[in-house]
Amino acid sequence: MIWAMTRDISPSFDQCQLTHLPRVPLDVERARAQHEAYEWALVELGCTVRRIDAGPDLPDSVFIEDTAVVFPEAAVIARPGAATRQPETAAVRDALRRFGMPMRDMAEPATLDGGDVLLIGRQVFIGSSTRTNETAVNQMRRFLRPLGYKVRIVPVEGCLHLKSAVTAVAPDTVIINRAWVPADAFTGLDTIDVDPDEPAGANALLLGDVVVYAAGFPKTRARLEDKGLRVHVVDVDELAKAEGGVTCCSLVFQT
Repeated sequence: MIWAMTRDISPSFDQCQLTHLPRVPLDVERARAQHEAYEWALVELGCTVRRIDAGPDLPDSVFIEDTAVVFPEAAVIARPGAATRQPETAAVRDALRRFGMPMRDMAEPATLDGGDVLLIGRQVFIGSSTRTNETAVNQMRRFLRPLGYKVRIVPVEGCLHLKSAVTAVAPDTVIINRAWVPADAFTGLDTIDVDPDEPAGANALLLGDVVVYAAGFPKTRARLEDKGLRVHVVDVDELAKAEGGVTCCSLVFQT
């Protein structure tokens, strides 16, 4: 079974953390409607969705991907780089525990956002960003090496997370913004470049053979479709004002 864990939008969503975008007015109700439509898209594509509540003191908690990284063998509970987001992990840990999976916790002084971790086969690409530090990379490497994973560090510049700049759109293909991450970090994989007019268009969520993709990047979407990829479009422009995308609003895993 494919699970997608999500989290409700907090009433304080308009007080979210921002790093690379200017603060603009956020319509919390519109964001909530877009998030619900996103959840239904995941259901349509075969996921069983489980939503966690969010309180008024956790404005960024809808971006649940940053709180954990789920591998087939175990889950790693993250330690978000923004200190105000670290309380988000407790409810996620409790929810994942119900699936009976082993769990490991990032230990201080490590900081890790799940949005900086890209899993492709047995390769784990970890973004070196403002939210994820070297200590976290080393802890992940010690945990994952015995499980047969190879960890690769990728420098990130100009955007919040690794997955803001590169994501998988097929088992052997990534979509990438080369201005934000070096393409040679992904040697051996096919690459599709974002359209120059859509620098934020590299965030995509691969579910089976379908790419969940934001409606706001039609030129890059055409590039995906020209490669024969199946694309399922969702409208997340209100979430994008908070530096969110289609990967960060869910934790997808199989049991």
